[in-house]
Amino acid sequence: MPRFTVVVPVHEVLGLLRECLESVLRQSFTDMEVIGVDDGSVDGSGRLLDELAAADPRVRAVHLAAPVSAGERRDTGAGQARGEYLLFLEPGLVQLPGALDAIDARLRAAGDPDVLLFGHLRTPFLGTAEPARSLDVLRAAGDAVTSAAGRPGLLGVAPVSWNRAVRREFWRDGGPRFGPGERAEAMWALGSLIAAGSVAALATPCVDHRQQRPLPGARRAEPDRREAVAAYDALLADVAGRPGAAPLREPLYALAVRELLKTYAGARGQRRAYVRAVAVFSRTHRPAGHRAGGGRSGVRGRLLTEGRPRTLAALDRALAARRRLRSRVRALRKSALRALFRHYYRLQRLLPLDPGLAVYASYWNRGVSCNPAAVHRKAAELAPHIKGVWVVARAEAADGHAFVLPHTLAYWRLMARATYFVNNVNFPDHLVKRPGQRHLQTHHGTPLKRMGLDQLAYPAAAKGFSFRRFLGRVDRWDWSLSANPHSTETWSRAYPSAVRHLESGYPRNDVYATATAESVAAVRRSLGIAPDRRAILYAPTHREYERGFSGALDLVRVADALGPGTLLLVRAHYFHASAGLPEHPGLLDVSAHPRVEELCLAADALVTDYSSVMFDYANLDRPIVVHAPDWEVYRTVRGVCFDLLSGRPGDTPGAVTTSTDELISCFREGGWDSGASAVLRAAFRERFCAYDDGRAAERVVRTVFLGEPADALPPVEPSRRAVPPLPGQTGARRVTAAGRPSP
Repeated sequence: MPRFTVVVPVHEVLGLLRECLESVLRQSFTDMEVIGVDDGSVDGSGRLLDELAAADPRVRAVHLAAPVSAGERRDTGAGQARGEYLLFLEPGLVQLPGALDAIDARLRAAGDPDVLLFGHLRTPFLGTAEPARSLDVLRAAGDAVTSAAGRPGLLGVAPVSWNRAVRREFWRDGGPRFGPGERAEAMWALGSLIAAGSVAALATPCVDHRQQRPLPGARRAEPDRREAVAAYDALLADVAGRPGAAPLREPLYALAVRELLKTYAGARGQRRAYVRAVAVFSRTHRPAGHRAGGGRSGVRGRLLTEGRPRTLAALDRALAARRRLRSRVRALRKSALRALFRHYYRLQRLLPLDPGLAVYASYWNRGVSCNPAAVHRKAAELAPHIKGVWVVARAEAADGHAFVLPHTLAYWRLMARATYFVNNVNFPDHLVKRPGQRHLQTHHGTPLKRMGLDQLAYPAAAKGFSFRRFLGRVDRWDWSLSANPHSTETWSRAYPSAVRHLESGYPRNDVYATATAESVAAVRRSLGIAPDRRAILYAPTHREYERGFSGALDLVRVADALGPGTLLLVRAHYFHASAGLPEHPGLLDVSAHPRVEELCLAADALVTDYSSVMFDYANLDRPIVVHAPDWEVYRTVRGVCFDLLSGRPGDTPGAVTTSTDELISCFREGGWDSGASAVLRAAFRERFCAYDDGRAAERVVRTVFLGEPADALPPVEPSRRAVPPLPGQTGARRVTAAGRPSP
């Protein structure tokens, strides 16, 4: 008997089915079966299902003689299941790596309850993955094994089939069935939760709900919206007759009214009959003492449940008119403000520049970080007469620094009057550079991928990019920072302009030469890394051809294979809010950590793909593993400056892997920290860390803010860097108080 049966209803889903099933079959947990139920799809879905079943004995294809509803396809699959637990998955949705391991572990810890609710991510069409709201409900539930009556808040978990595991014996011996109908899935989800004698929660995303594009021109027959009323009527009737379910009547009735109010919007042509049906439902099931909520929704809910369709329609017309009026007012206000700001900015540019004012920004106003932050800190020390003000998208991101929000009067005044501008990307096109203003472009990485005009040969990566506007932004630069000769050469070609290349090293990398044993140990403590535990930083880059955080590496399997003595610090690219990791003692999501430099100091080794963090991390002379499963695709789509995987000294920083198995073997067998890797790393450091010696920020401040000539500045000295820790030792132990290698 397998542990899990995953049931997948199949109907006209040819383009979605393979990825859905493969996400299950690729799970590191293999004790499961997959049942796909097709009801005569004419697009080839049934043939693909048969093909996948022939290729993997864990897949069974079930073909129905005639089309049925999605709920009936699920019932058919569940009826043929052999697993201890039933899971349901829709084509277009995928199981996240490690999902079945996490579900199995939680079930066992909870004593195999009737139902386990788990979290999911939500990925809008053409958007990126984000945590679903249900995760908050699951976190609040904690580790307790309870019931819906014992914790009514669980009704707030999305009522769908694919975010829960249901014990098959519970389903067989009286659990609800799906059946036909528009509301079948929601009623099954709520009904199984209410009927379950034991319920546990897992606040870990296990499924990615990838929303699909609504097909243009696709029309469905208008359903009878009163079916929704009948569905909730049956559900409330069941609760009324169920012993011990009294605590559920109030929250379930309130949930039903909210959902019926949403359904009312689509009941065109049926609204009077629909409102009358809801009124009957309300008179039957409204709990004694129930009070409707306040506000607009509360008023509309009362009118709906009291059976007053004319008043409700009049209120909706009035609300719609008010929305239109407010929209027009907002549009006029926005237009007027834009005109006001343009005039204000123009007037401010007539006033003298403030020689003691500098503007800082980083990563499109995401906060205080990277090279601009390091320059700001050093300027406060060496040029305290120059006030630094940050442009940030949110006030809390300013981290105690002076700041302005974009497109406010203070912002336009700052942009018009400041003398110095420091950014690691470009300031917006609306910025007009005045005579006497000075722009410092710090960049935010050493280039492996093609940048600037080099992207002309890679139209897929440069789609929608205006090169003319881009050159206008480049022409505002006065200085361009460089961390190595390779960067100077690349910037000169990719950003053709009259800019002066300041070969100073990267200010953000100064910390690698100046960190003390105490400061490194403090960072590790703040991350919860034990002194004797090996920390590996996994920091992949963004790919233009992927929407979310890359899942090319099975992190759960890596963590399991490397054991409890290793902690994987997972850093998603800043385009992504998080890495969406499952709960695992060997994984720590550090995507939101404000300073990647601290993560590098804490890590005994780096695993990355094509991220520029490898060039910075090389300063530490600690092992680097390049995990490059899609190198040919990446270099073809994005373009690269050199062959990272060539194995030539100076190109490749260490060991190279292309699969999860290879990465595990690399760490188990010692290839990550071998003599050959050390030779490659030394050549890589020599090529790309030439200017990073701990004094980059000083050179920048003296040149840009204090006007000292470059030839009068202290020369670039050989770098002072921490050495890699030996096996079983941490970087914190191996750095002296002066930041030099210990003898």
